[in-house]
Amino acid sequence: MLIDTHAHLNDRKFEKDFEKVIKRAKASDVNKIINIGYDLPSSLKAVEQAENHEMLFAAVGVHPHDAKDADEMVFEELYSLCRNSKKVVAVGEIGLDYYRNLSPKEVQKKVFIYQINLAKQVNLPIVVHDRDAHGDTLKILKDERAGRIGGVLHCFSGSWEMAKECIDMGFYISIAGPVTFSNARRLQEVAKNIPLERLLIETDCPYLTPQPHRGKRNEPAYVIHVAEKIAELKGISYETLADATTKNAEELFGI
Repeated sequence: MLIDTHAHLNDRKFEKDFEKVIKRAKASDVNKIINIGYDLPSSLKAVEQAENHEMLFAAVGVHPHDAKDADEMVFEELYSLCRNSKKVVAVGEIGLDYYRNLSPKEVQKKVFIYQINLAKQVNLPIVVHDRDAHGDTLKILKDERAGRIGGVLHCFSGSWEMAKECIDMGFYISIAGPVTFSNARRLQEVAKNIPLERLLIETDCPYLTPQPHRGKRNEPAYVIHVAEKIAELKGISYETLADATTKNAEELFGI
């Protein structure tokens, strides 16, 4: 069995065939999916979907793109979701994104730190988004002692040196579809080196579709291609990789 640890089934790209997407995931041996919020409306939808489907769980949070729109009311609602829904298993996705800079950097940092502390209050792990912000992401995780609650660096795009620092803090590293791309040599090297006990897999659907489906909408069923590629890189069986990443996800998210 596999667990897709980062999906956005709350995205409107899944509105027309949501139930079919769930069925295809089950048919591909995906037995659990972490459905990730990125602002308040998507977090509310992720929780609603999780409460209506046994195999779905939710993470709630404000993505760095939307940090400029976060206010006290938003954080109060997120706190309430964490406290009142048993299907909420993480705070996320939260972090920094300096690639698109849709929110000012200082606002991103402030909202990231605030949500780390929210996660501490509700005793949940964090799901960290980091794009072109490796240095500041590491600094905040260290300064805030985020390793105490743990979490995952999702869709990891940093160096092996950064991955080691995150692992040393107690974080998991999650690998997505780009590991299957022929030109992703650095990511493949990172995936090869990550200890099995600290590795997670994901789709980040509807984005980052792996080979051989590249160019189409991504969905949880395709996480099998991520698993197969990493097993190949590590020189281990697919079953060993699947068992390890499933165990890791269950332990991190308490599912």
